[in-house]
Amino acid sequence: MIKIMKESKLILVAVLALIGMYSCSDDFIEVENREVLTESSFWQTEDHALQALTATYAALHSSSGSKWAFFEEIYTAMAYKADDMVNNTAETYSRSLASFTNTTEESGPFNIWRSAYAGIGRANQILQQVPNMEALSQESKDVIMGEAKFLRAYYYFWLVTGFENVPLVTTYEVDPDNLFPGQATPAEVWAQIETDLSEAESAMLVAHSGEWIGRATQGAAKALLGKAYLFQEKWSQAEAKLAEVVAMDYALLENYADNFNGSAENGSESVFEIQFTGDRANGNDERQVFNFEVSPYAFGGWELFYPSQWLVDEMRTDVDGIGDPSERVYASIFFDDPGSQMYSRDSDTEVAYGDVAGELNHPKYFKKYSFNEDTNFYNGTNITIIRFADVLLMYAEALNENGKTAEAIVEVNKVRERGGAVPLAGLSQSELRTQIRHHERPVELSMEFGIRWFDLYRWQRGSTATESIQTTLENHGKPFAENFQDKHILYPIPLQEININENLDQNPGW
Repeated sequence: MIKIMKESKLILVAVLALIGMYSCSDDFIEVENREVLTESSFWQTEDHALQALTATYAALHSSSGSKWAFFEEIYTAMAYKADDMVNNTAETYSRSLASFTNTTEESGPFNIWRSAYAGIGRANQILQQVPNMEALSQESKDVIMGEAKFLRAYYYFWLVTGFENVPLVTTYEVDPDNLFPGQATPAEVWAQIETDLSEAESAMLVAHSGEWIGRATQGAAKALLGKAYLFQEKWSQAEAKLAEVVAMDYALLENYADNFNGSAENGSESVFEIQFTGDRANGNDERQVFNFEVSPYAFGGWELFYPSQWLVDEMRTDVDGIGDPSERVYASIFFDDPGSQMYSRDSDTEVAYGDVAGELNHPKYFKKYSFNEDTNFYNGTNITIIRFADVLLMYAEALNENGKTAEAIVEVNKVRERGGAVPLAGLSQSELRTQIRHHERPVELSMEFGIRWFDLYRWQRGSTATESIQTTLENHGKPFAENFQDKHILYPIPLQEININENLDQNPGW
């Protein structure tokens, strides 16, 4: 359950039972708990509508709400194929994805599929029921439906970039005969994403206040729409839409590290975040586990994955005015450098790399989301989906592709200068394209949720694609890059879904 809607959590279980998880699965045979809520008794009040919206947001955590499924299934499946990290091969989570040896039974992609369709099904029911609710003002209906469309678009963004060939479901079905849809084309899914976001942005609020801070806003819809255009290489439309976000009331945080330590949640740089509370009352467990998973064994963590050597080498070139690594580098990784420090629970302080190098199991670690926390490393710090630095870099990319390289450099330098890196100057369009793709974005956004692998995906998959994922992985020393085949550009359609829905075709090569 997300922080912004914690008032509703006492009856969330009933809401989830009511609205269910729409997936191409056999969940439809579960019997409704009629002692709690029914279809006719639920959709009566504004609180009911907000509880349903809360459930739609909750799928961001995973369809089950499990902090473990969120990290060890969904996050790792989205992250491990990329070139900015290597997994700890002693751990099983998404290990076969990282080595490009997975089968159609891999659990990570299945959890992405299941959670996305859970959120889509919940959004569809809101869009079906809320227009007929007499208890809501038209303004309230518009805002709630706008957020539902935004969330539906975001979940379809997961699906179309991960699987491409997926069912496009825009109504909430209860008839078993309609629960096994076929697949739409990627173009049809992208068109629906664009429609949902275009309609959502005009209905959503510019900002929420009080207990509702953290709900998606007009800026989030604009940013995701700009990103959708970018993924389709609609450069002019991407430039125009992202320019609208740049003109809004967002600003880079003064301290880069505050994006990850919980001190600036839903702040000036936040465009959209997954909300966590850390609440453990009444049987809840509303925490995330990044802190534990990225911290070294020597510091009490599990060190599930590490920055790749290519990323560390690239970060060493991101320097300040005197040639030392920039502030954003020191805030992102813990590595063999005199200025590198990381928090240790044993000493309850930041320790220098050189002082503990002999105790470490690995020569380099990620530092984002790893900080002082007093509850066994699990905490309620939010996880960013889109932040303003990402918007500026996407905007710069669109400007550069539209031949406005000098303007693009200005936007990139905003991000560099905040992170303590010297500004760029004098790059050609081609040079800046490479700089954005293989320095600025990975250095600024390394290991952040759902970013690097899908950048690599879009740069190969676009209509004017200029580079091969396999070549990039090989050039950047990705372990097991020799195993990569074209089929690994996409996840396989989960075997569990293929087995129960004869209308689904497997992705090529699987």
